[in-house]
Amino acid sequence: MSAARFFSQTYGEAREKFFGAARLRGLGVETHVHPLPGRDGEMLAMDVARDGPRNAPSLLVVSSACHGVEGFCGSGVQVALLENSAWHEATQDAGVAVLYIHGLNPYGFSWWRRTTNENVDLNRNFRNFSAEPPRNASYDEIAGMIVPEVWPPDETTAAKFDRYVAERGEKALQQAVSSGQYHHPKGLFFGGTSPTWSHDTLRHVLRDHGTRCAKLAWIDLHTGLGPNGHGERIFACRDDAAAYARAKAWWGEVTSIYDGSSTSALLTGLMWLAAYEECAQAEYTGIALEYGTLPQMEVMRSLRADQWLENHPEADDATRHAIKQQVRDAFYTDTDAWKEEIVAQAVDAAYGAVRGLST
Repeated sequence: MSAARFFSQTYGEAREKFFGAARLRGLGVETHVHPLPGRDGEMLAMDVARDGPRNAPSLLVVSSACHGVEGFCGSGVQVALLENSAWHEATQDAGVAVLYIHGLNPYGFSWWRRTTNENVDLNRNFRNFSAEPPRNASYDEIAGMIVPEVWPPDETTAAKFDRYVAERGEKALQQAVSSGQYHHPKGLFFGGTSPTWSHDTLRHVLRDHGTRCAKLAWIDLHTGLGPNGHGERIFACRDDAAAYARAKAWWGEVTSIYDGSSTSALLTGLMWLAAYEECAQAEYTGIALEYGTLPQMEVMRSLRADQWLENHPEADDATRHAIKQQVRDAFYTDTDAWKEEIVAQAVDAAYGAVRGLST
């Protein structure tokens, strides 16, 4: 059967499929309810299903929707794994428990936004908020042209943007914009001024499920970078040589933000740093599995438009609909062929984690 059946068109449908797949596996689902409703008035939640005993020596976390709208991909992968009987046999034989965290950022998932309801990038929100926030001077320089007052940008703003890219290059633009910033709350990749609901809830889940294992692995599912359909395995640990060697032994070709081999920029406030803090007893190894969709500049333009829309709630319905569709298309290639590629690569990565955890 086609892998397309695992994927959904709305957050509500995705959540229903996740619950259905968990029930078929005989798993209960713990629900952490978000304080706000979804786009269709539905309840939003971070839902967690655990397959395996609480005292398992090894735990694999598979998570979706850190960046909201990217959950259309991640949820499909989780449902595919939950419905895969061979996968369950492999985890049981290896003594590995699997923790499926569905909808890390359910608000963004439902509303087709990358950010939380606080307009925060969850994967820039894990920092010490008692310390002075780092300054992203490169973002300061271009904040007004990245999210202008008028959309589409006027000729002057468009010319400034084009000149910046021509002089500095796309990589410099990506680093300036996506690395994370903490001084423009109505801008892109804002890391917030305090922990978000998703931040606090994820820490609670990690404390509840991840403090008994000796080994912890994490596959966090993302979209929006790289060639269409290709799943880049991005090292998701501290800058540690032993952990990087372990990740490459488990997963083969693994790129890193630390040595410049990844399509991702070097980022701040990363979510998976919480694994070290909440599950300190465990040897931790993780990757972000990042699937390509559209060219980088098209993805960037969709994010700029969406942030403008967030800043201008008075926009007409036609404009709103067009921008929202543009955003979803930037993070979800809604074709059967793409979904087949996504599931095949995710299953392969999941098996790699189990082999690594059981050695």
